Amino acid sequence: MPPEAAPAPSTRQKIRLGDLLVEQKVISSADLEVALATQKKTGRRLGRIIVETGLAGENDIAQALARQLALPFVDLRRFNPEANVIQLLPETQARRFRAIPLARRDGEIFVGMADPTDLTAYDEVSRLIQEGIQLAVVSEGDLLAAIDRLYRRTDDIHGLTEELARDLSDSETNIIGLEALGEGTIDAPVVRLLQTLFEDALQVGASDVHIEPQEKQLVIRFRIDGILHPQTEADLKIAPALALRLKIVSGLDISEKRLPQDGRFAVKVRGRTVDVRLSTLPTQYGESVVMRLLSQGDGMPTLDTLGMPPAMLERFRAILHRPNGLVLVTGPTGSGKTTTLYAALGALNDPGTKIITVEDPVEYRLPGINQVQANEKIDLSFARVLRAMLRQDPDAILVGEMRDPETAQIALRAAMTGHLVLSTLHTNDAASTPVRLLDMGVPAFMVATSVQGVVAQRLLRKVCDHCKAPHDLTPQERVWLGRAGDNGGDSGFIAGRGCDRCHHTGYAGRRAIHELLEIDAALANSLAREEPARFVTAARASLAGRTLRDQAIALARAGVTSLAEAMRASAQDETS
Repeated sequence: MPPEAAPAPSTRQKIRLGDLLVEQKVISSADLEVALATQKKTGRRLGRIIVETGLAGENDIAQALARQLALPFVDLRRFNPEANVIQLLPETQARRFRAIPLARRDGEIFVGMADPTDLTAYDEVSRLIQEGIQLAVVSEGDLLAAIDRLYRRTDDIHGLTEELARDLSDSETNIIGLEALGEGTIDAPVVRLLQTLFEDALQVGASDVHIEPQEKQLVIRFRIDGILHPQTEADLKIAPALALRLKIVSGLDISEKRLPQDGRFAVKVRGRTVDVRLSTLPTQYGESVVMRLLSQGDGMPTLDTLGMPPAMLERFRAILHRPNGLVLVTGPTGSGKTTTLYAALGALNDPGTKIITVEDPVEYRLPGINQVQANEKIDLSFARVLRAMLRQDPDAILVGEMRDPETAQIALRAAMTGHLVLSTLHTNDAASTPVRLLDMGVPAFMVATSVQGVVAQRLLRKVCDHCKAPHDLTPQERVWLGRAGDNGGDSGFIAGRGCDRCHHTGYAGRRAIHELLEIDAALANSLAREEPARFVTAARASLAGRTLRDQAIALARAGVTSLAEAMRASAQDETS
């Protein structure tokens, strides 16, 4: 329930913000004089100057204003507006008038405003909502953040798909005409649709955008925290136009529709530069397009931000600083392997170390590191690049993926001859990873001699802080805990109820869980003797209490995630 709201007439009084803040002892008279002098020079708003110079916080100003006007103050960081009420005020007007509808009560709309003394804004908001309103005061920064979070672009996207479908009524002519659209063309429906898709995807924290032609319609989905969510459905006829436009900006062959293609481009979204990795795949009903979104402003990962337990992180650092050997990171697609590898490279990168990578694709540009993009079309394969890079006198090598026996054998030979080699494999857990190398045909003595450590990992979703609540375990969850050997009881677990901040999923954000297997002398001997079953048994015994499942349960007990998510994230580990 929203706090008690006061009626609007109390806002119809002239308030000098500076005098009000001095009167309520939020700032001093001397502070006000400094802020007024700055305002005279710059012409900027006094409240913004006070906040940016650190004289007072936004919430301090908003609470002072609320006390003066006898209005409630609402902290939008802890308030969940009603989804059906928000849409009463369009996003453009919400930003213009610094106002947001919060809830419906007693036949009126409860509205938060950053400046309730702005009579023009109050009158316009009343006119647009067309219902009686009650006011509350909110801080401007929290209000703008809430608008970014709450106003989805779904209606805009649906409208633009319809506009594009109408524009393509003469498909042949219009699709050919798309080829002539320059990079700066912003008025074409296809350009506006894609830009709006990117804005909505970034707004909800999507990592991937899927554009998928089906039998009767085009389906667009976003992957958020590892789970796909439908965004919109559209007329199938716009699918070729979207694929064509994306191929053009990615520099791909627009005439080739029979073969998969990969490309990349950068796009500006609300002042942020987003690197887009694009993949096309010919399907029965047209070309499926998947785009991975990588924001350049997110910063490079470091070992300290991976989320490894301190003891495991210390051991991992020690392995990375050995002069030679192979370090593998394993897990399914989308489990964060590349993030871990880049964090490891960051720890190794210094002026005294030469590092060369071969990747497909190169996801992040790393200063001081020589990165090579593999390209099978010109026979620039992983194996060929790897052979060439060994003649470049590297200290450390990163191989994006052990894709074939030839690449694996060259990498292991490099690890045996004085190089530190980092790479990835697709396996379920750390214990089975060296055995996978044996299955690829790599000689047992090379595996036993070269492999120093294996990190297996998954990403699990974190429970939303804004809607988390105590959770009573289901019978299935109790059985699973018992099978996992956990005797900590069934109390203290939480789950998310779903709110606008987490898009009603109950989860917001992800974090990694890891297990680290070091190859000691006994394990190496099992590998050298080609005894895979004995090796796996011994490896799992050495990991007891430190597996992916153990970490997932620990995070569930700590209130970071739900037990249901711990079960899901460690499901592949269960199959081993």
